Amino acid sequence: MSDQKRSWDKPANASFQEWMDSRVASHATRRYDWDALAFQCEVDPKYRRAQMRYIGTGGTGVTSDTNSIAAEHFTFSTMILPAGHEGPLHLHTDVEEIFFVLKGKVKLIAECNGERWEMIVGERDLISWPPGVYRGEVNIGDEEALMCVMLGSAKPIKPTYPPEHPLSKIKRPAK
Repeated sequence: MSDQKRSWDKPANASFQEWMDSRVASHATRRYDWDALAFQCEVDPKYRRAQMRYIGTGGTGVTSDTNSIAAEHFTFSTMILPAGHEGPLHLHTDVEEIFFVLKGKVKLIAECNGERWEMIVGERDLISWPPGVYRGEVNIGDEEALMCVMLGSAKPIKPTYPPEHPLSKIKRPAK
């Protein structure tokens, strides 16, 4: 048995009550982070969207969020995508990613090896993106879309963009 401490292990100095309380991420204690992806908005305002982190820090490049629950193997957040806005094509090489639409109408786009795929999804529809496939989403509805986003790693490698995409040329700010 390993002596390595895991994110879900009970802290030695915590009561059972404190430990379990630390495993709850209440909506009331979260806020939408409109700054996590602000570097993309500097390229084009259509990329403006917000993340609310619950477990881990997600694939947005945020390196620390003391208000999210630590995890070993995945991240979980919600994402607001305003009407007409989009998440640009991006690629995760190391993890699966899940989009689960809670509200709205979203066009999903995938590209791989010169092929393109699109599908329109709505409330309670889900996609599981495999690693190595460029993926993006566009809110084609009249209202903001709300999605759950889950990545299969506690701290995934930051996504990359297609070489011809304007976001591929920018440097991410240190967070």
